[in-house]
This record gives sequence, structure tokens and C-alpha cells, in this order.
Amino acid sequence: MIDRFRSIRKLEILKALLSCVLALLLLSDASRLNRLRAQEPPKPPSDDQSVIRIDVDLVNILFAVRTKKGQLIPNLNKENFQLYEDGKKQEIKRFSRENDLPLTLGLLIDISASQDRLIDIERDAASRFFGTVIRPKDEAFLISFGKSTDLLQDYTSSPQLLRSALRDLKGDGGGPMPMTTGPVPNLGRMKGTLLFDAVYLAATEKLRGEVGRKALILITDGEDQGSFYTVKNAIEQAQRSDTIIYSIYYVDPAFYARGRMSFGGGGEGDLKKMSAETGGRVMTVDRGHTLDDVFKEIQEELRNQYTIGYTPANTARDSSFRKIDIKVDQPDLIVQARKGYYATPGDGK
Repeated sequence: MIDRFRSIRKLEILKALLSCVLALLLLSDASRLNRLRAQEPPKPPSDDQSVIRIDVDLVNILFAVRTKKGQLIPNLNKENFQLYEDGKKQEIKRFSRENDLPLTLGLLIDISASQDRLIDIERDAASRFFGTVIRPKDEAFLISFGKSTDLLQDYTSSPQLLRSALRDLKGDGGGPMPMTTGPVPNLGRMKGTLLFDAVYLAATEKLRGEVGRKALILITDGEDQGSFYTVKNAIEQAQRSDTIIYSIYYVDPAFYARGRMSFGGGGEGDLKKMSAETGGRVMTVDRGHTLDDVFKEIQEELRNQYTIGYTPANTARDSSFRKIDIKVDQPDLIVQARKGYYATPGDGK
């Protein structure tokens, strides 16, 4: 017992000595740092021209221009466009072609019963997409939705982490569909494909506070079953967060051929609503148009966009919805842009 006590005592003394040495080293480093700071030349006073000023009233609209056959047109100038808000012409203050602006991207994948046979294809195609579209200054996250909405990978610039999260992707279509246990308005509602909830939560929880280019990519057959939020709620939140929605309409014919019933949502119709209102579009996967083809089209569009910035003539921030119309001076071209924005108090767009 005495020998054990002596050993413990020696150990305590040794720890105390090590603590003293570390303290001396830290004190020496701090003293050296202070001397170096004292030797630094004073910073020159900043002038107005060196300060970055942000116009909080500026509304920025991200959009693409296509021919009627769908070909992207990336080489237009400011003079080719006119901008209207609620029918009144606005002065375009800023214009740029955006092919290298940082991108914030969310991929939302349907893992409900109707998509179960497609998940392996989706996993492989999405892995290749992340490997080509994500650059060091971009960020992406991954959400699955079915009976629940789950964040599989938070914001990252690493394609490797996104691929790793995709490997964990699996369907939740087996077994009985649970009843919701949430707020009273949702009680008694069967949960199967929480599409609208996934879009709403991604827009509010992940994208609302981000700046720059933002997009959601949905892979789904468009059927919603059991969401608390409606398609209208989902569209509004995407608009409030300045997020473009690209919908990939992917249907497993064998699932419905087995006599399964479709539920709730409007399928492709709801996807068209969400994409059209936010400046995106719906792309269909079929035998002649693979998921890889669709991802390539999205990537091309994300790298060939325009931005228009303007200060609205209507300066009221009354939370009302303002309709936007961008016109191009060539009748054979089509502008693909969000339909409007919410004039939220104290919130520049």
C-alpha cells in the first residue's frame, strides 16, 4: 500500500512539473506574439472607396435563357433585357453572367415504396453528379424523404462525404405506414412520402440564411402522402429563400403495374408548379433520357445563368408578393426565372 501511494505521489509531482513547463512555454509564445504585433506598421485608415457596401434593398434575380427547342443561350448582354415588377418597368442596376459564382445545392431523394427499385440507380448517378458539379467553393447537402425527412449529410464541399452519405441511402417502403403523432392538424394522417415537408424544411432550415446561388434538386415521382405542409407552402418558402427547384420526374412503371394505388399529391403536376414558380424546370427520366443525362443538363444550366439586380420603385416592405417579368428582345428566346419575391421588411434579396 505504501509503495502504491509513493508511486501515485511521484506521478502527481511529475504532472505538476509538466504543467509548469507548459505554462512557461505559453507565456513565452504570448510575449513573442506581442512583440511581433508591436513591430507591425499601423493599418492605414479606410476610405469610402475601400469599403464594400451592400444595398439591402437590391432584388437579385437568377435566371436562364433558352431557345424554344431548349438550347441554352449564355452570351446575352444587359441591353437585351427589360425588367418589370407588378407590370411597372424597373431600372436594371446590375447585370452579370454567372458561370462561376459559388453554389449552394440541396439534393432531395424520394425513398418511399414507389421509388424502392430505383434507389441504386439514383445513388450511382448522384455520386457521379456530385463529383463533377461540386467545386471547392461550393457546398451541398443531402436529404432523404419518405415516411420521414432525414438529413443524411449536412453542408460540405467534399464529394467524398456526399458519396459516403449516398451509400447509406435505402428505401423505407417496407412494412406498415405509421400514423403521424405531431400537432393536432396532422393527427390521423398516414405518412408515406413527405415531399412537400422535405422542400419546406430544406428551404427554411438549410437555405433561408444562405447567400448567392441556391438550388434544390428533387428526385421523385411527385406523389405526396402525409405532408403537414402543402405544395403552396413549399413554393412560398422556396421563393422566400430565393431557391430554384429542379424536379427530376422519375417513375417506376413496374410499381404501378403491380396494381399499387397512387396517393395524395398531383405527381408531375405538383413538380411543375414548384419548378415553374421558382425558376427551375421539370426533367423526365425515361429509356431515352437517363438520370445521368438529366444531371448533365442541370449542371450545364447552373454554369450558364444570368443575374439581374434592381432596386424596386415600390419601396414598401409590406411582405406582399411582387410579380417579376423579365423580357428579352428576341422573340424566339424564353426566359426561365422565378415568378416573383416577397417584400419582407429588412430583408434584401
